[in-house]
Amino acid sequence: MKLHVDTAYRSLNKKGEELCGDKVKITRTKDSVICVLADGLGSGVKANILATLTSTIISTMLEEGAQVEQAVETIVSTLPVCSVRKLAYSTFSILQIFENGDAYLVEFDNPACIFIRDGNLMELNSEYKEYAGKTVYECRFTVRPGDVLCLVSDGVIYAGVGNLLNFGWTWENVASYLTKATLKEKSAQRLAVTLSQAVNELYMEKPGDDSTVLVARVAPRCVVNMLAGPPKNKEDDARMVRNFMTTPGKKVICGGTSANIVGRILNRKVETSLHYVDPLIPPTATIEGIDLVTEGVLTLSRTLEIMRDYIKHQTDTMYFHKLDEDNGAAQLAKLLLEDCTNFNVFIGTAINPAHQNPGLPSDLSIKLKQIEELCTLMEKMGKPVEKTYY
Repeated sequence: MKLHVDTAYRSLNKKGEELCGDKVKITRTKDSVICVLADGLGSGVKANILATLTSTIISTMLEEGAQVEQAVETIVSTLPVCSVRKLAYSTFSILQIFENGDAYLVEFDNPACIFIRDGNLMELNSEYKEYAGKTVYECRFTVRPGDVLCLVSDGVIYAGVGNLLNFGWTWENVASYLTKATLKEKSAQRLAVTLSQAVNELYMEKPGDDSTVLVARVAPRCVVNMLAGPPKNKEDDARMVRNFMTTPGKKVICGGTSANIVGRILNRKVETSLHYVDPLIPPTATIEGIDLVTEGVLTLSRTLEIMRDYIKHQTDTMYFHKLDEDNGAAQLAKLLLEDCTNFNVFIGTAINPAHQNPGLPSDLSIKLKQIEELCTLMEKMGKPVEKTYY
């Protein structure tokens, strides 16, 4: 079974600095995800440049198949040397997780990776390795669905120094806090925000150092099947519904016409909810055996809006509030963003005259454009998409 890895990060800039001296680079290859957290020497512009170069060089070289030793040698020979400390580059952590569960971790002078499984802190057995004259920790291990791995910069474990805590938060305290958080929050995005907020509070919202949290969560496989739009030919109704219902995974229907087709073919009642709090979003409905039934174009429009904002600003807590709202668009967005690992779409291509824009070609349906954008957003998050047209 192929594993899906959700990733998220949040950075706090050192007080008074416009740029963060930490840099995160997340790259998805055909069979893995590569997470790099680099912490540039010092803070501000100089640190940002060092961290950006380090993270970019490492992720690019690993993506192209280079070994870590080659990447470290390149960093040492490429980055400028600090005239004061005589150091040539930033510290870094590299975490690569393959879809078969193999994981590879390399750490140089960054706090150790926090590895949590089933609410328990796991120990990683790292080995000393010397690359380009520099000593790093290296570890190979196996992950499974539900595992959470977190990389942090040293600003996180020193949170509170000189203010609330004499010696900072310490790695053990950070690990303990995150372990407890995994019992409440499941998504990588929410975990990253939860931990980062705690760090910010310990700094009394005036971070004494750049502080970055990068969370990778191995998501349990969750297939979501969505049926949207009636088939072009009415005689294909039964085939479309049969294929939709027999495909394993959660079931979602978008559109009143689509819901009525499913209800008719399955001989099941479609019941529209009388409870909805947002007058701009039509109410949901229920069909026995279907996880979510929503209206079509208006609901998809709001779902796309939520997803665009979420992907762009996923480190802001206000977007989690949008996901948790009690309406069909938020329910669909939350299902796709936080639960779904594989997305199958059963797309009816019949044109609904009510969805036509006079300024667009007559054969171009608004809903079809919405579904295409939805699929594109899912693919951007590394979630495989399969589309079937009827």
